[in-house]
Amino acid sequence: MSPGPAPVTAIRASAYTIPTDAPEADGTYGWDSTTLVLVEADGGGKTGLGWTYAPAAAAALVEDLLGPAVHGTDVLDVPAAAAAMARAVRNPGRTGLASYAVSAVDCALWDLKARLLGVPLHKLLGAVRDSVAVYGSGGFTTYNEDHLRDQLQGWALEQHIPRVKIKIGQDGGTNVARDLERIRQARTAVGPGTELFVDANGGYTAKQAVRVMREVEAEHVTWFEEPVSSDDLAGLRAVRAAVDADVAAGEYGTGLPYFQRMCGADAVDCLQADVSRCGGISEWLRVAAVAAAHGLELSGHCAPHLSAAVAAATPNFRHLEWFHDHVRIENLFFDGTLDPDGGWVRPSDAPGNGLAFRAADAAPYRVR
Repeated sequence: MSPGPAPVTAIRASAYTIPTDAPEADGTYGWDSTTLVLVEADGGGKTGLGWTYAPAAAAALVEDLLGPAVHGTDVLDVPAAAAAMARAVRNPGRTGLASYAVSAVDCALWDLKARLLGVPLHKLLGAVRDSVAVYGSGGFTTYNEDHLRDQLQGWALEQHIPRVKIKIGQDGGTNVARDLERIRQARTAVGPGTELFVDANGGYTAKQAVRVMREVEAEHVTWFEEPVSSDDLAGLRAVRAAVDADVAAGEYGTGLPYFQRMCGADAVDCLQADVSRCGGISEWLRVAAVAAAHGLELSGHCAPHLSAAVAAATPNFRHLEWFHDHVRIENLFFDGTLDPDGGWVRPSDAPGNGLAFRAADAAPYRVR
């Protein structure tokens, strides 16, 4: 028997900055810490959890704009809360940082609803699979050969994940020789039986990206993420037409029209979306429908424990990014995290997303 109406009674936000375990960089950016903004949503005697990876300023957006907008809405009516948040961020802008904040609240509200009903989140959403394929992701341009080998072999040989990804586009695409060397090092590290993915984070021009793939044809790269800027749809389309690897982009999308334009431009072989950025679970489901309407699969970008349930409920889902930074943080902050052994994760059978926040362990990193 389902519970009666239960209003959302509180939305709380906090932010935590966690240093990286080593210097990290990709083709166009470097960082030494990552900030997680956590949202806790209360209602009906339960608390739902959601989060995003964003500047701590996102927490202020949550508490100042989004919390008041959803306060009092029925816990069971998450679409009504999503519509209220869309209205609340009309003037500051629906895209960009506001979408990160909306995503964290939306995910917390879906988790709250599932916990109130006493069902796993992926079952509430309607699962189409029991487990979700993952790929190991890291291989930062700051890593030396030993560090790169150890990380890749940890995924491929110890956890038996049959697909791994490294960063290329070194120094904004100005050090192609090192990119080529590192791709070959990666293939040597994991052997011929593991799929090799690369991500340039928009560091190349279109023709440069094509030349790089031709140089490493023998390494059988099967996934080429953001060979050029994700805003360069013509460039993505040109690379897609010229290389054998699947071209992917979409991780920065914070509004449905962004994904529609990318799909409509024939710019990618597989669309990416980030549930902690795109607008949360509510918007993810719409993005997946847009991709399906264009005959495309969807790949989940980062935040793996936030993404696993909705990935299991997405018919046209391909795989989820098991991102080194976020896996490390989520394992530190939450009980109930998932095991990727064999290259798959199985969403929890506990109510909601199955996670419990370890506030004492997170406290040393709190910045808001």
